[in-house]
Amino acid sequence: MWSVGECYSKVKKDCFKFISSQETKKDKFKNKDKMIKSFLIPISYWISKKTKKNPLIIGLAGGQGSGKTTISSLLTLILQKYFKLKVFKISIDDFYKTRKERLNLSKKVHPMLMTRGVPGTHDVQMMLNFFKKAKSKNFKKIELPNFNKAVDDRFPKKNWYKIKEKPDVIIFEGWCVGAKAEENKTLKKSINSLEKVNDQKLIWRQYVNQQLKTKYKKLYSQLNCMIYLKAKNFSLLQKWRLKQEHKLWLKTKKSSSHKIMSKGDVINFMQTYQRITENMFKKMPKYASIILNLNSNHQIKSAVYKTK
Repeated sequence: MWSVGECYSKVKKDCFKFISSQETKKDKFKNKDKMIKSFLIPISYWISKKTKKNPLIIGLAGGQGSGKTTISSLLTLILQKYFKLKVFKISIDDFYKTRKERLNLSKKVHPMLMTRGVPGTHDVQMMLNFFKKAKSKNFKKIELPNFNKAVDDRFPKKNWYKIKEKPDVIIFEGWCVGAKAEENKTLKKSINSLEKVNDQKLIWRQYVNQQLKTKYKKLYSQLNCMIYLKAKNFSLLQKWRLKQEHKLWLKTKKSSSHKIMSKGDVINFMQTYQRITENMFKKMPKYASIILNLNSNHQIKSAVYKTK
């Protein structure tokens, strides 16, 4: 028989070690013991009870800077350390098309598609192939891309992820994981200055929405359940994304090849995410399995489990 206290005593050291690796001198995690005990351990138990599917594929979504990587990494640690499950965690970001592919797309469809992030800038077929191979009864080693955001392109193949054993659980995280398309009529009104100036003919937003209606709908149908990190508003996400970029700068400032964004770059970059993010604010609570409500201080305030 499991208990939160027993689980916490076994995972605390590893969880705190990971959290420490994500902190900076000016940006420390608060109430981390409460986050682990009250939210992440119960969610891990909930996941462990659903692992009859082989593997269980969990979508984990949230806006830019909401804490997806931290939450998914801690869930992975708890599931492996205490529940003894084989877990593989990967981000939809690792499946971004290469710079060359996005350059071609930007010339063919719309210049804004050079900017990574929105549906249409990922290799969907590669993700579908991954899920298919992971579900195969005759499992063979899988190699998956690893995207380097500092240079806005994939790492060389020698640095790709290698899955040698069939996982019990796959955590598939990303800002637009599980996103649904909008109605065409809502696309007509620009949601921000970037759309108003750079997408006057609606080509970019219509293309992205069509991707959600077709390829991404097929992709997300592979998910067995969804966890959603819900921020209070979009302006908070902008603030958190700036913090995230600063951390990336601290990690890579010694490299001459890094492409870290300025504050203005981040604000423009976030505008490409705004339409889908705000649509997810409205729609995701209706169909996500678990909603984690975040407060203004970037902490989990409450968890809502969807009952069937």
